[in-house]
Amino acid sequence: SKEIDNRYRFVTLDGDIVNVGGSITGGSLRETVSAITLKNELQSLESKNKTLESILGELSSTISKAEKDLITLEEDIYKERSNNVKLTQELSTIDDNLSTITKDLDNTNNELDNLVSITTNSISREENKLDKEYFDKHNEKEILVKELESLKEENNNLKQEILNKEADYKLYSNNLRTKEKELKDREIEVSKMDYKLDNDLNILSTDYEITYEKASQEYTLDMKEEEARRLVNRYKNNIKELGMVNLLSIDEYKEVNTRYEFLTNQRNDLFNAKDTLYSIIDEMDTVMQEEFKKTFKELQVEFKKVFRELFKGGEASLKLTNPDNVLETGVEIFACPPGKSLKTITLLSGGEKTLTAISLLFAILNIRTVPFCIFDEVEAALDEANVDTFGHYLEKYRDTTQFLLITHKKRTMEYAKTLYGITMQESGVSKLVSVKLED
Repeated sequence: SKEIDNRYRFVTLDGDIVNVGGSITGGSLRETVSAITLKNELQSLESKNKTLESILGELSSTISKAEKDLITLEEDIYKERSNNVKLTQELSTIDDNLSTITKDLDNTNNELDNLVSITTNSISREENKLDKEYFDKHNEKEILVKELESLKEENNNLKQEILNKEADYKLYSNNLRTKEKELKDREIEVSKMDYKLDNDLNILSTDYEITYEKASQEYTLDMKEEEARRLVNRYKNNIKELGMVNLLSIDEYKEVNTRYEFLTNQRNDLFNAKDTLYSIIDEMDTVMQEEFKKTFKELQVEFKKVFRELFKGGEASLKLTNPDNVLETGVEIFACPPGKSLKTITLLSGGEKTLTAISLLFAILNIRTVPFCIFDEVEAALDEANVDTFGHYLEKYRDTTQFLLITHKKRTMEYAKTLYGITMQESGVSKLVSVKLED
């Protein structure tokens, strides 16, 4: 840079910039700009720089021409002013001559009058000579007056021309100042462009570690510049929203991934178990439907038998409310005691309902025998005759099922083997009393 008198800008391998004049710029900018944006801005700056250089050339030629015209105009004004001074001097001389001639003419007239008064003869002799001299002087005076008027007119024209030249000079001066201001603005703009270009090249070098030549060769803009800028701004905002880089994210990812895999395996096991359970439930539903239908058919037959035995006649039957959906169907009980028409259990009396329900319970026990059964006042609504019927029917289960009956009816207690009662002989003290009727 020193060898060429600092006339050009240099960029060192380390990224320092030696500007025109010898100043050095170093460091880096923190703002990140994409290589595509830098390339576009660089191309735009180069185009603007060329345009500015062309404009500067035109302005320089225009200013040079204006300066030449101004010099020529100043020379013309100087010449006109010199001519004006000369003409003014000549006009003054002519005025002096005219005054002298006028005085001479006046003197001549006076002399002529004196001569006329002195002698007539002399006048007559000198008349022709004086007349001739008078007319010559008079003609000379008219010529001088005409020349004076011509010089005055020429003087006025010169003054007007001087005013016009001065107006042109002011116009050229204003145009020159305008051009100089435009030139200065262009130079400032060029300086700004140079500074921005230096910054862009510095960003391209420091942030992206790439030269302008490599960026121009490897990266091309395949979309509109406005769209590219919008995308770059959105990506920058997305990067800002991500926040600081978490250096522990890899370990956290491994831990979360391990837990995710564990939970995923457990979820898969649960799904498999769910499918297995659903399969078992489907199998159980199928078995339950078959067993229910089989048991219900047996229960229909057994219920009729028990009902007839407890009611000493009559008819009874069971019917499904929804035969197509066995697992959710209801059961309607139709009972017809002796001497009555067949009707639903809801239309029977309380005792009849109770005995019909007992018949259904005994029918179920006949089909599925159980070792132990509890009845809680099931016969409370029965009269004495029906209680005896209930007690007699319980005797059939003496060898198969053990019954625990809770009751207040003495007729029912007569059919039991053992009685258990609660008594309170003392206030606030309960006592259990048991009696084995077989003993």
